[in-house]
Amino acid sequence: MATPVRTRDGGSALSRSASRRSRGEVPFRYASTAAGILLLAIMAAIAVFLVVEAVPALQANKGSFLTTLTWEPNSTQSFGIGALAFGTLISAVLALIMAVPVAVGVALFISHYAPRRMAGILGYVIDLLAAVPSVVYGLWGVVFLVPFMQGPSEFLHEYLGFIPLFGGDIITGRSMLTASIVLAVMILPIIAAISREVFLQVPRAHEEAALALGATRWEVIRMAVLPFGRPGVISASMLGLGRAMGETIAVALIFPATFGISLEILTPQGNSIAANIANGFGEATPIGRGALIASGLVLFIITLLVNMGARLIVARRKEFSGAAA
Repeated sequence: MATPVRTRDGGSALSRSASRRSRGEVPFRYASTAAGILLLAIMAAIAVFLVVEAVPALQANKGSFLTTLTWEPNSTQSFGIGALAFGTLISAVLALIMAVPVAVGVALFISHYAPRRMAGILGYVIDLLAAVPSVVYGLWGVVFLVPFMQGPSEFLHEYLGFIPLFGGDIITGRSMLTASIVLAVMILPIIAAISREVFLQVPRAHEEAALALGATRWEVIRMAVLPFGRPGVISASMLGLGRAMGETIAVALIFPATFGISLEILTPQGNSIAANIANGFGEATPIGRGALIASGLVLFIITLLVNMGARLIVARRKEFSGAAA
């Protein structure tokens, strides 16, 4: 049985260490609690501001805010969020579908396949791309991608036009597909960087156990790495989805700023809530400014719902990730 070490003042070293820890834990607990309360207070203040500023415009609206497909708050005072919300969700989901497989592949290559020196260089490049301002991606999309996408868009329309997504009468590079590609390029480094860090946290014992049983490299990734990292990949994807839905300048430079609901992603139509706010805020009347703030409130709610859904998914998947082992 271990004997407590005595100190000069007669107390044990163990009790003195516990006393020091308790003195440090109490202020930290209060500070962390205050930080959490402050964050909730800021979010509540933002929500209250958006509601207060949006109510006058909503009361003056002569159309249905949820179903009207026009946006004329400055003239006829008739506006609706339906087309903008549809464009926001469709462009963000398309970007997520394109970005996640590539980002996960890049993360797996850096963490499990690339030589150490190459992995370090690629990781640095991914982190650098994640820090590039969105306006740079927008300018790249306008100058290079819009003219470049004219040919691929016509090819998709010619051979896959029987699918509603690739149908339409006027095919152009300035379309929902082009905006989604720009968003995908923007969120890909974020998802790849977070997924890479998650994959690097896989317990080495899990991988060595699979290799000892005769598993190939791919089987190790499929049975040990991906199940462990699935909650992290989901969280990274939802973070990228939130970034795509809230992106402003990049999509404002590419979207043709039309108001309508259509599944045709190759035609010159589409808009988003953030892009509409950026394009219309400068010349908006008081009612128009309130309408834009009301649309911002809808985007705020959508983002909260997406984050809550991501937390629920991660919580359900957590027991299968091996993180608790």
